[in-house]
Amino acid sequence: MRKSSPPPRSPADTITLAIIERLEAGTRPWIRPWNAAGSSRPLRACGTPYQGINTLWLWMAAEAAGHASSFWLTYHQAQLLGGQVRKGERGTNAIFYKAYSKEVEDRETGLVQDEARRVLKSFTVFNACQIDGLPERYFPAPRPLPEPAARDLALDMFFASIPAQLRHQGSEAYYEPAGDRITMPDPTVFEDLDHYRATLAHELSHWTGHDSRLARSLGGRFGSDAYAVEELIAELAAAMLGAELGLPVAHLDHHASYLASWLKVLKADSRAILTAAARAEEACKLLLRLGRRADEAAEGREEAQRLAA
Repeated sequence: MRKSSPPPRSPADTITLAIIERLEAGTRPWIRPWNAAGSSRPLRACGTPYQGINTLWLWMAAEAAGHASSFWLTYHQAQLLGGQVRKGERGTNAIFYKAYSKEVEDRETGLVQDEARRVLKSFTVFNACQIDGLPERYFPAPRPLPEPAARDLALDMFFASIPAQLRHQGSEAYYEPAGDRITMPDPTVFEDLDHYRATLAHELSHWTGHDSRLARSLGGRFGSDAYAVEELIAELAAAMLGAELGLPVAHLDHHASYLASWLKVLKADSRAILTAAARAEEACKLLLRLGRRADEAAEGREEAQRLAA
């Protein structure tokens, strides 16, 4: 009797299994070694960043294949730009994932309840390094390092514009949901200011989950699945923010128990990483929106001074 072949893996299964493999090897696959010049997220053909799980997944794919370009295009997009995917090149599945609720009426009782629904689709993309004939803009030269003083000022203004209650004391960094407050060690105890900022970015990611902001579940006890998921969200959000600001996050020290708890969650639900990445994207967007008010204010002052001259 012929054995039936196993059903094909879903995109969520493929991504989750790859991340599980990395975590079991003791590696957090979302950690990127940014330098002070920053490094882009994966980019669409039009230059807009991919979001959510695609950020993590395309980072992993680029690292595994050694791709130097941040741009990822569909086969059709490449053709429209005059490019051609080289023979033998294999594409990477990017994901469209959305979780939402819809009001549904119970046929028996007539009561209307919210029903959780999820949409998951995949599409194939190729890195620009796999495509011949693309315009030069898809292979940008590394950005020059900004002047240290100007960069430090911009980063200080960014974090100062985020209206979080922050105190400096002790030797641990943490966020307290009940008091809606972040506690950080003094900046002088860190190896450098970038390590301080990256740690602050992680705690600010937790801060975004307060009921008055993104309203995530922050009440999980240490060791619980809810606690593990929130730590995963903060890790991913800090990595995304690090990509935007050029902050290193590889130094963030997490106990091996975190890896074990993440493995437990991911093995139980192959879509957990997709949901965590979507929540992390929301957190990153909120922090960028709040922090970039400083840039907007500075630009406004410069414009006013120009007009008054």
